Amino acid sequence: MNENAIAFEGLGFSYQPGQTVLQGYRGELERGKVLAVLGPNGCGKTTLLKLLIGALTPREGSLRVKGRVAFVPQLFQVSFPYSVLDMVLMGRAHRVGLFSSPSAKDEKAALEALDKLGLAGLAGRPFEELSGGQRQLVIFARALATEAGILVLDEPTSALDLRNQGIMLEWIRRLSRAEGLSVVITTHHPHHAHAVADTTMLMMGSQESLCGPTDEVVTEENLLRLYGVVLKRVQCEVAGTSFDTFVPVYPGLG
Repeated sequence: MNENAIAFEGLGFSYQPGQTVLQGYRGELERGKVLAVLGPNGCGKTTLLKLLIGALTPREGSLRVKGRVAFVPQLFQVSFPYSVLDMVLMGRAHRVGLFSSPSAKDEKAALEALDKLGLAGLAGRPFEELSGGQRQLVIFARALATEAGILVLDEPTSALDLRNQGIMLEWIRRLSRAEGLSVVITTHHPHHAHAVADTTMLMMGSQESLCGPTDEVVTEENLLRLYGVVLKRVQCEVAGTSFDTFVPVYPGLG
C-alpha cells in the first residue's frame, strides 16, 4: 500500500467562534496520486487548501503532510514588472542562498518548466502583459520549478480556454503517473475530476463530505446532491477510445 502524502481526520476550522467552515472532515491522498475537491461556491474549498499548505492551522482534528508543497492560487497579482522567467525562478528561491543569485542550474530548471507547458517563447515577456490564462500556466510552471513532491492547485483551469484546459489536465495526470507527484486540485468541473483524479472529495457542507475512489464518489446521485443540478454520465468514443464523462442538463433551457 502506498504511503500517504496527505492525511486528515476530524479536521475542523472556523474563522470566528460559532462560524464553522469545516468540521469532522476526513480524507487522504496517496503519494503519486491525484485528489480532486469539488463543491459549490462558498463551501470552504479554499479554506481546506490553506490548511493543507500550512497557511491556516486546524482548530481541531489531525493533519499530516509529508513532503514539500507548492501552491498554485486561482488568482495571482504582482506589484513589480517581473519577466515570465523571473516569475518562474521565484519557485527556486528555497534553493538559492541568502544574498545569492539563481544559478545556471536554476535557470535551466525554470526554462524546462516553461517548455513543458509550451511557454518557452514567453520567457522574456513581462508577466503583467500576459492574458489571465497565460499567467495561470506560468504560475503552474513556477510550481513545477520548485521540484516539490506535492502540488496544490486552486481551480487550475478556471482562466484557461478549452485547449489549455486539456494541456493542464494532461500535465496533472502525467506528473502523477510518470513522475510520482502528489496533486490536489479544486474544480467546479466533475468531468475534470473524473478524467484525472484517483480520489475525489465532495464538500457537501461544513460538516458533511464524501471522500473516496473517484468512480465510487462521482456519481449522478451525489452530484445532484452537491450542486442541485442534474449531471448525466455519458459514454463517448474518440479515435477508437471509449470513456465516460459528465454533462450538465438544464431542462428549462432546452
